[in-house]
Formats: sequence, structure tokens, C-alpha cells
Amino acid sequence: MWWTRLRALIVKELLAVLRDPRGRFVLIGPPIMQLLVFSYAATLEVRNVDIIVLNRDSGHWGQELIERIQGSPTFRHIETAGSQSDIREAIDGQSAIAAIEIGPDFSRNIESGIPADLQIILDGRRSNASQIVSGYLTQIGMTLSAETPAGRRAVARTVATVPRNWFNANLTYQWFMVPNLIASIALLIGLIVTALSIARERELGTFDQLMVSPLRVHEILIGKLIPPMMIGLFHMTIYVLAAIFVFGVPLRGSLVLLYGGSIFYLGSVAGVGLFISALSMTQQQAILGAFLFMVPAMLLSGFATPIENMPDWLQPVTTINPLRYFLIIVKGVFLKDIPAGEVLNLTIPLALIACATLGAAAWLFRRRLE
Repeated sequence: MWWTRLRALIVKELLAVLRDPRGRFVLIGPPIMQLLVFSYAATLEVRNVDIIVLNRDSGHWGQELIERIQGSPTFRHIETAGSQSDIREAIDGQSAIAAIEIGPDFSRNIESGIPADLQIILDGRRSNASQIVSGYLTQIGMTLSAETPAGRRAVARTVATVPRNWFNANLTYQWFMVPNLIASIALLIGLIVTALSIARERELGTFDQLMVSPLRVHEILIGKLIPPMMIGLFHMTIYVLAAIFVFGVPLRGSLVLLYGGSIFYLGSVAGVGLFISALSMTQQQAILGAFLFMVPAMLLSGFATPIENMPDWLQPVTTINPLRYFLIIVKGVFLKDIPAGEVLNLTIPLALIACATLGAAAWLFRRRLE
């Protein structure tokens, strides 16, 4: 009898989500569009940079430096400044993120074997992009310095380094971004679908009927938990296929481990959504609660910035974030062939988060019954 009741509740939940054509479109269309758009738009790379150059040097090496900057694919437009006031206007107006001033003795000092200084002025309002652009310009300057007569003599006496990038040899940014988006968009869809389930029934007036039905509290929780997980696994499958066949991300690990970790991840996400839904009285409150959790979860997951760079008092907060653990799983399966033992160690916190949130939601349900 318990299976009959549970199956009826699962079918009811799926029908409530899928019977509306607009609801089906919202569940299928936007997530696919988000994956395609964000994979190209959500990038931390700095490209198409506009800079301004004040060249006060009439020699060969100053012009050589400008030509090398122009030949770099990072820089889009290089404007020539006539004076330092032009540099100030370009930086103040944000028409250029960086300015380069080449001194009048730049070529003469290089030919004489004297260190030649190069001034780079950066827009500190865009600190992250400025640091990356500074690194690009510094690398171009160091390459130019190594090819000068004095530089060739110095290089002959130093140790040369050859970098090798493991797991992503060409530093293809989509290989990093697409697995992250798989986990992030699954979090968004799982939270929204689950958070709206109970709040929708309260608005429709069917929640009290559900409470007085023969269903027990744990059966209600399981019936509310399984449909969002089924929808989440469907989206995960679409995302994995798109990552492999559309974006060319290599799948070096096991799909069994990926889907095993996905079940625990979606369970923890659905647990958080059910807890939010149990607290909410309307669908609007449920949506606001879902976004109230999702935005900090994204920031504290290591998606954009490493957790190690966060303050010491904030790092323990990330241990209750399910997205943190699944990001490691999905990137490890795709790029690294992560072993089963490591996946197990990451699924244990996900299972604990699911148990804690589902337990809290069950407690709220029992209070509602009383």
C-alpha cells in the first residue's frame, strides 16, 4: 500500500509540473539556452582590450614593442596618445583599461645594455582585469627584453622554464566553464522546482488535503523529492551530451561515478528546496528564498574564486554548500578521471546535507500537522 500511495504522489507531482505547456517550456528551453549562452559569455578571460600608448621614443625598440602589442590577439584597439593628458582622459573615461608610456631613452638604454623602464598605468576600478592585462604586457616586455643583445647574453646564463598544463593542455576556457555550468544550472532548476512544490499547493488550497490524506510525513517528503531529482537527472543528461558533442569537453572519467554523485547532489539540492518550501507560504516567497540561497552558494562554491582565497572565518561556511562538492566531482570526472574513493569522500557531505535539510523539512511538516 505504501508504494501505491507513493507512486500516486510522484505521478501527481510530475503532472503538476509537466502538464502545463508553458511549464514544460520553462523547464526545458531556458536551461538549454543558459548552458549555450553562459558557456560563451561567462568567462574570466580578458580579451578585446583597448589600451592607449604614449611613445616618446624615436628608436627601433619602442616601435617594435608597439608592433608586438598590436600583434597580440588579446588587444583589440591601440590608441596613440599625444601627451599625458590624453592618457588621463582615456583612463578616466574608461575608454582604455591600460596606458603605456615609453620613455625617450628606451631604445638607447636597450642598445647600451642599461635597464630600460616602461611605465604601465592601469584602471584600478577594474582590478581583476587590470592585473591580467598587466601580466600580458609584462610578458610581452620580457619577451622583447630577451631578444635584445644584452638580453640574449643574460638568457644564456639563466635557467629556462617550460610550462605544461595538465588536464587542459591548451587552456581552453570552455573545458573549465562548461562543467561548472552543469552543476550551477542544475542547482538553479532543482531549487526552483522543489521550492515551488509545497508553496504552490498552499496557494491552491491542496496542501491541507495532502496533510489529511493517508500519506505519512516521510512518504510526502519522498514523493516531493523524487520528481525534482528525475527532472534534474534529465537536465544533467542533456548538459553532459552538450558538453561532449557541442563544446568538445573530454569525458575522461566514469559516467557511473558522475551520475552517482549527481543523485546525492540533487538530493541535497532538493532537500534545501523542500526546507525553503516548507518555510514559505506563497510561491513568491519560495522563489525569493531559492535565490537567497543560490547567490551565496554560487559565490562560496569556488566557481569563480578559489575557496582558499576567502577569509579564514568564511571558509567553514562553504562546508554546508552542496555546490562546492559537486563542482569537484563534475570537473574531476570530465577532465581528470577522478577515482571512486575521492567521489565517495565528496558524496558523504552531500548525503549529510540532504539528511539535515530533509529532517528539518519533516519537522516543519509535523508542526503543520499539529
